[in-house]
Amino acid sequence: MSPRAACRLEALGFTDVYDYTAGKVDWLANNLPMEGGADNAPTVGSRLRHDVPTAGPDETLGAVRARVDTSRYRFALVVASDRTLLGRLRHAALAADPGTAAHVVMEPGPSTLRPHLALANVAFHLRNHHLPYAIITDPEGHLLGIVHHEDLTGGAGDHHAETVPG
Repeated sequence: MSPRAACRLEALGFTDVYDYTAGKVDWLANNLPMEGGADNAPTVGSRLRHDVPTAGPDETLGAVRARVDTSRYRFALVVASDRTLLGRLRHAALAADPGTAAHVVMEPGPSTLRPHLALANVAFHLRNHHLPYAIITDPEGHLLGIVHHEDLTGGAGDHHAETVPG
């Protein structure tokens, strides 16, 4: 909201008033709540899955593999302590020596999308690029979750599929 609007709300007695200078798109890209007409348009942020296995960069593949084996996924995402996405561990990489650190064999900087994108646009993107899922991050690169094509279309699919054979 503008500084003028924030000042007016404070004058009216509102106490929790903030001037969000980054703008509306940044607000949406951080998957923050919206009210009004835009609230009715479903976004990919409303369909996020938060159960994807994650690993720290120095974590051993043996520990990561144990989590992946008990999950519905065949990969893990490597994140820093603040959840910044660093890379992806495909299934084939998890077959390396169990004592190897995740950062050694991870695929660095996987492609990501933002949570404010319309479901139809993301479904189109996944279909055109033959991708079963998208990784969703905020503008600072923090992992928010993943979304599968079936989450966008309502169809059944393979939760274990990967973009490239692992």
